[in-house]
Amino acid sequence: MGWKQTSIGRHLAIIYARFRIGSSQRAVIILSTTIQMHKVNERRAKRVVVATHGHCFDGAASAAVFTRFLQSFCAEPLEFSYVACGYSPQSRCDPNVLLTGDINAILDYRYTPHPNLHWYFDHHPTAFSTDEDRAHFLQHQNHRRFHDTSYGSCAKLVFDIAAQPFGIDLPELAPLVSWADRIDTATFESAEQAIAREHPVLQLMTVLEHAGHSTTLNQLIPRLAANPIEQVASEPAVRRSAKRFLRYHREFVKAVRRNCLSFDTVVLADLSSELHEVAGKFVTYALFPRSVYSVMLTRGRHHTKISVGYNPWSPFPRRHHIGMICTRYGGGGHATVGAIAHPASCVDQAKTVARQIVAELAS
Repeated sequence: MGWKQTSIGRHLAIIYARFRIGSSQRAVIILSTTIQMHKVNERRAKRVVVATHGHCFDGAASAAVFTRFLQSFCAEPLEFSYVACGYSPQSRCDPNVLLTGDINAILDYRYTPHPNLHWYFDHHPTAFSTDEDRAHFLQHQNHRRFHDTSYGSCAKLVFDIAAQPFGIDLPELAPLVSWADRIDTATFESAEQAIAREHPVLQLMTVLEHAGHSTTLNQLIPRLAANPIEQVASEPAVRRSAKRFLRYHREFVKAVRRNCLSFDTVVLADLSSELHEVAGKFVTYALFPRSVYSVMLTRGRHHTKISVGYNPWSPFPRRHHIGMICTRYGGGGHATVGAIAHPASCVDQAKTVARQIVAELAS
């Protein structure tokens, strides 16, 4: 296409005709305009879309670490946006709609073979929904796609990969990564400490569990990337939100206490008769310290969720891979924790699945 057919060319042609500008002067104007256009294009920030596990501390921490890594890795200016992904029917992410940036990344979430995926980090054993997805990952595995189930958190995986092989050290984010590792692996001193949530960072975790949607992530992740974790956790807005959600958390503990049934080594908490958008972690372990496994059924406005976990403080060893069990029912997770989501209208189906999992874990 000639320069006269471009938008700027049409405007210049009008100017030339109106002011009777000669050919030599035209050449100077065209050259000057072209240089300015190139400068504008060079200054335009690249759009980065980061899709990460929503309503999850590790998902937010992974995005913060990835943000700092990519800012150091790329010479050009970057403009980030963050999308919360989940496993319920309403929060599953469509890559055709999602991966629309100049640079697209998926963190702490299932793999997609979409051609617009540029960066991938995950540590879930159930990262691949199908054998075809796994095969695609292995065929296209390069220095921008990473999957390692030996990691307790995705944030630690991103942190370590940034350092090696890319040579980008982020020591100021080490406390954030340490908290992500502790929360995702449940390495607290006790279940009571985990559910008391007295530490400011655990209160931030509560905020992310309850309100970790895309709007919150776009507010919090840039601050987590730029500031110490305890400073962000102590911000007045975070503390106000935490206070509200901690009240709900205390009521949730009471609801679990009312609705628990113990089947020897397995505790079943069926809360489907009430509305609970968030299934609080570790509550059954505090109430039943000698339990080995927990199966919790909760009903929200948009989905019914089955949360399954191994008690990390149990005196008995784990004998089942929970993530693989959940995968058979359309969910996923890790060896020690997993979840399954059903539509909100499928409570009876979810009850059946929960009882089947209890029977398997108790066997």
